[in-house]
Amino acid sequence: MDDWIDRNYDYYEILTPEMKNASLQLQGPCYPVIFPSVNVYWSCQYIARASNASLRHWKQMGGVDIKEDIVVDKSIHSFINSRSSVLKRYMADIGKAWPVLIVCGGLLPLFLSVVWLLMIRYFVAAMPWITVAFFNILIITVTVFYYLKAGWIGNDAISPIIGDHDPYIHVFGRELNHLRAAAILMTFVMVLSILTSIAIVRRILMGTSVLKVAAKVIGEVQALIIFPVIPYSILAIFYMVWISAALHLFSSGQVVQNNCNTNCCAYDLLSEKVNCDHCCGYSIRYTPHIAVAIFFHLFGCYWATKFFIACSSTVIAGSVASYYWTRGETSSEVPVLPVFDSMKRLIRYSLGSVALGSLIVSFVESIRFILESFRRKLKVTETTPDSWFGKMVYHTSQGCLRCVEWTIKSVNRNAYIMIAITGKSFCRSSAIATELIMNNILRLVRLNVIGDVILFLGKLFVSLSSAVFGFLVLDTHKYSSGHNKLSSPLLPVLVCWTLGYVVATLFFAVVEMSIDTLILSFCQDSEEHEGTAQFAPLLLMETLNEQNDMQRLTQ
Repeated sequence: MDDWIDRNYDYYEILTPEMKNASLQLQGPCYPVIFPSVNVYWSCQYIARASNASLRHWKQMGGVDIKEDIVVDKSIHSFINSRSSVLKRYMADIGKAWPVLIVCGGLLPLFLSVVWLLMIRYFVAAMPWITVAFFNILIITVTVFYYLKAGWIGNDAISPIIGDHDPYIHVFGRELNHLRAAAILMTFVMVLSILTSIAIVRRILMGTSVLKVAAKVIGEVQALIIFPVIPYSILAIFYMVWISAALHLFSSGQVVQNNCNTNCCAYDLLSEKVNCDHCCGYSIRYTPHIAVAIFFHLFGCYWATKFFIACSSTVIAGSVASYYWTRGETSSEVPVLPVFDSMKRLIRYSLGSVALGSLIVSFVESIRFILESFRRKLKVTETTPDSWFGKMVYHTSQGCLRCVEWTIKSVNRNAYIMIAITGKSFCRSSAIATELIMNNILRLVRLNVIGDVILFLGKLFVSLSSAVFGFLVLDTHKYSSGHNKLSSPLLPVLVCWTLGYVVATLFFAVVEMSIDTLILSFCQDSEEHEGTAQFAPLLLMETLNEQNDMQRLTQ
């Protein structure tokens, strides 16, 4: 092997005249390197069209014409657009765009989330309007970017070709179809978002009064506004390790020999002669163990994300509960920094309950995702039940599954609050939370719905900002030419969007959990004192009275 590396062998000159003529007819034993390859995370990936320089040399040697309808060309194009090849290119895009993921998926949403919390603290009356306006602007911007890269606006469509000088630069692969599907989906989301924003304009004032209570808590409870930096740092380290392991998993496999016959020959380096046995080469294939490992890796990432977010929510709930049960005032019984005291209680008493709750949510959502995948396959193959009873059962099961998922999510979040308030186990806290919700359902709905909608739009505002900046960076010369060129910006932008949403969820949980904890504490306080809350802060009582007055006016 060392001699082979040091010396430039010309195997073609060793062949007999008959073998040379057969090779020029694409019948072996030597074959031209017509289709160039590029490094896709430590494995060779063919480019979509033949190299002009290689074709020129091939014709000078007297080789047969390379046409679009020959078997070799068809097999190469089939390989290029196979699902495994597209998946490898997507994973290679993640490997190339890792600086963008760190900046646009990690640091930018951190900055925007902190700014949003500070503005909630000091400009609470204007923030709902600002959030709704910027959200609609950003979602329109992201949709336009998708249309640009899909080639429907302008002339900047994506292509897997590396060199801009190649005349086949406008030949596309599966990535373009995926991007066009994403553009159509974003169009529907954009229209729905604009209509929803118009519908909630008259309700924003109601949500503003709820956010005032959360702003008061953020100002009173020390260290609450900077606490999400701790789970953010833990999640950042976890994601870096997870992505590195994922890239190694997707680039691994078992080297197996291809099925072949004795009708081909190749030059053997060891025997220094042409050998016609086992000459058809090797390929890398995923084994069942690797497929299971990839599935376990994806599920582990989802569970770990839910677990860290649940821990953050529990700590915030414990801090706000300390504020509520001291009537919003400083007490000798409450520590100076309730956030760190709540963290200590979580680690010492409630870590197992939080892990169990996050596992249940992850498991149910994974099952729903698998069943949804089966449903789409059945829909594609048109095997949906034809009878009215079959259709009724089919759609009812889907609706029930979504209701179960939503119920578990809702109960879980409130269960974390009751774990922080009462210190009981997950199952017992879930029962207490469910009972409080059922006894005070009208009050909870009236207070929570609009506030949750505004917070959800705020999360989308942060994550969409990450996606827009990711688009802008990936559209620069560095990522659109040369070996750093991405096959498609779709997956890196989606990763930036997802990471931005996770970071925003960590920080916005401060406001979200503050509102929910205050309301559930108020409900429990009322239950314990025969309908009259004894520990509710003054601002919360004023807000509840305002809501009651507005409800009477509406009636």
